[in-house]
Amino acid sequence: MQDDVASRADAAAARDATEEASAFSHPAVDPDATMAYGDHPDQVIDFYAPRDPDPAVPAPVVAVLHGGAWRAPYDRRHITPFADFLTRRGFAVANLEYRRGGDGSRGGTEADGTAAGAPVAGRWPDTFDDVAAALDALPALVRRALPGADPGRMVITGHSAGGHLALWAAARHLLPADAPWRTDGPAPLRGVVALAPIADFQVAEKLDVCGGASRQLLGGEAAFAERLPYADPVRLLPTGIATTLVQGRTDVVVPQAVAESYADAAAKAGEVVGLTLLEGVGHFPLIDPSADACAVVAEEIAQLAW
Repeated sequence: MQDDVASRADAAAARDATEEASAFSHPAVDPDATMAYGDHPDQVIDFYAPRDPDPAVPAPVVAVLHGGAWRAPYDRRHITPFADFLTRRGFAVANLEYRRGGDGSRGGTEADGTAAGAPVAGRWPDTFDDVAAALDALPALVRRALPGADPGRMVITGHSAGGHLALWAAARHLLPADAPWRTDGPAPLRGVVALAPIADFQVAEKLDVCGGASRQLLGGEAAFAERLPYADPVRLLPTGIATTLVQGRTDVVVPQAVAESYADAAAKAGEVVGLTLLEGVGHFPLIDPSADACAVVAEEIAQLAW
């Protein structure tokens, strides 16, 4: 029995490595324009125009938040092939960068659950400051960078840790009253498509998703419980914004149970959240232009955007 379990685990790890290699094999795609929303080098947004625009119909805008466990080694460049894929489906794309952890500002500690000097997930409160500021600035920046796009038809999507940020960004009106990122009402979004999102921090921690990344994002064990109401999407429901989760059933990076927990919590809060489960799909095909799963993602976005 133990040999069978180990064999299945080895096979899952090998499949995940193959999928990751495929997703990262595509060359990065340079943007059509880049604009800053702040003074820090990471406070920028790359803009991509639709490749075959219809001059009579302004293109919807897809705001993309990349993953990488909120850690500095993973920046927006790795998701640019996905952004380019969306432009070939008729979308204008805004690829958002934000400050992440492990950039030399601090290293891992025992309290963070990481080895000394290892990249830490996220920067509190900087990561959240940046996502809030970027989304607030985005409509005006779209009008300047992509005059043929319609910021009034915007969908936000994100992968993995970026999926968490997409769900959080759509729920800022539900944050505690003392949260600096709280808005007076729902964001002007057509919807959210979260891809294998880290959507429930407590479930993610039980499963040790990305090596305790959600705990690190909130500043370590001492601050984790106190900051959950300000950061955990599963606690910010119902949003009133159309939301779909896309999840691979064989995902070993952010397992299916995390997305299911969020969808269940939404249902209990009186909100229907779509959950599209893809057979034989792991974590990375969702952003891999060469994978069928990526086309499914584009269709989910189109259903909300158009």
